[in-house]
Amino acid sequence: MLAVQLGIIGAYLVVALAIGLVAYRVADRGAEDYYLAGRTLGTVVLLFTTFATLLSAYTFFGGPDTAFALGPEWILVMGLMDGVVFAVLWYVVGYKQWLVGRKEGYVTLGEMLGDRFGSSGLRVLVATVSVFWLFPYVMLQQRGAGLAVSGLTDGAVPLWVGAGGITLFMIAYVVISGMRGVAWTDTLQGIFMLGLVWAAFAWILSAVGGVGAATSALAEADPEFLALGGGAYSMQFVLGTALYIAFGVTMFPQINQRFFAARSKAVLKKTFSLWPILVLLLFVPAFLLGAWAKGLGVVVAEGESVLPVLLREYTPAWFAALVIAGALAAMMSSSDSMLLSGSSYLTRDIYRPIRAMRGAVGEGREALVARVGVAVFAILSFGASLVAEGTLVTIGNTAFGGFAQLALPVLVALYWPRTTKWGMYAGVGITQGFYVASVFLAQVPGTYLGWPAAVVGMVLGLVLTVGVSAVTTASPDEDTAVYFEGIRAD
Repeated sequence: MLAVQLGIIGAYLVVALAIGLVAYRVADRGAEDYYLAGRTLGTVVLLFTTFATLLSAYTFFGGPDTAFALGPEWILVMGLMDGVVFAVLWYVVGYKQWLVGRKEGYVTLGEMLGDRFGSSGLRVLVATVSVFWLFPYVMLQQRGAGLAVSGLTDGAVPLWVGAGGITLFMIAYVVISGMRGVAWTDTLQGIFMLGLVWAAFAWILSAVGGVGAATSALAEADPEFLALGGGAYSMQFVLGTALYIAFGVTMFPQINQRFFAARSKAVLKKTFSLWPILVLLLFVPAFLLGAWAKGLGVVVAEGESVLPVLLREYTPAWFAALVIAGALAAMMSSSDSMLLSGSSYLTRDIYRPIRAMRGAVGEGREALVARVGVAVFAILSFGASLVAEGTLVTIGNTAFGGFAQLALPVLVALYWPRTTKWGMYAGVGITQGFYVASVFLAQVPGTYLGWPAAVVGMVLGLVLTVGVSAVTTASPDEDTAVYFEGIRAD
């Protein structure tokens, strides 16, 4: 069985590497092609690369675990509300960002903001904040991949070997292929992941006697799970969680950069329209399985996730291995995009301004630095994953809220010409300080009248950005025309 399990993993790695080599052959050698696939992504690829990058490992582990602990209403939070809110933001933020990026050639969020406000300091601040929240999130994905390999092989492959091998592989194919190869691989992975989840759903339901039997067992085991609202699902929890996750996702570097990569306006419109449907198709079966497991008497040991346990109990060993291998590949589809985006922020928003002080930055040299950046970022995060302590894990688990603090200042900047550099500094810097304090300092509450600190911080960021901009004057280096003149849809 170990040979079959390792064979499944190996087959996926070979396919991914082959796709990367093909992508390398058709790509040019410029930084824009490396980071954004030459801004040529079509509807299917853009939709599924966003889908696989964002929802992958969470579908197999985090989401079902939450439904197992709190009940199936998690579908409303993540599947329905969050899917719809992010789809709206995809258009409101993503479309304007795509228009500006196409006109000015921007690759990162920091470039777009730094140029508009004539501030390399703001550019570095946004990049630093983004890398701060992204780094431990990548680390958690690598650690999760190592745990998945170790669990899949029943400990035959140690965590550090699994995580290290996956990291080296990701460095190889991300360095070779860039965004184009990552997006193509993600597309296959997203389709594969969706099919596996529905196959697992059908298989387990067949084994337990259908939807009615699974629901009846849940009602007997824990009737509160079938009651709408109450308990952990307060109004503030449901709305607050959906809002800060959706707004946070919009600012995740690997997601945000995909707004720049669309081929056309039509691609963006189709993808944001299809997004909620795709999210529900994935989350409904996965989260229902997590909730039904409560009624089926599944025992989940500390440190385990409910879906692998459920699969081992109700499906053949080979199928369970296939799904867990799919989860491993899903983690990789998230990590590779994060590595690429993290490298772009380090290269273009930190290295480029520093290097520009000593002269122009050559395109070929920057492309080389970008690839080296991927390797450095991956190796550092792998090292951190082996010694992960509470602080790093906390940062990773609260990253959605951290990125959410960027969203409203960016939204205001995109649509309000009176926004000033000082308003952006206040809206980004102060709210980040508030949110970090709410996470790490016991003296700063994590909730306010039931609302998460992440949502309170978002409101604070909006007030500060608008308020400070209203009472300050734009500096001579600011250029309102960047966002408001010469912007036309195709």
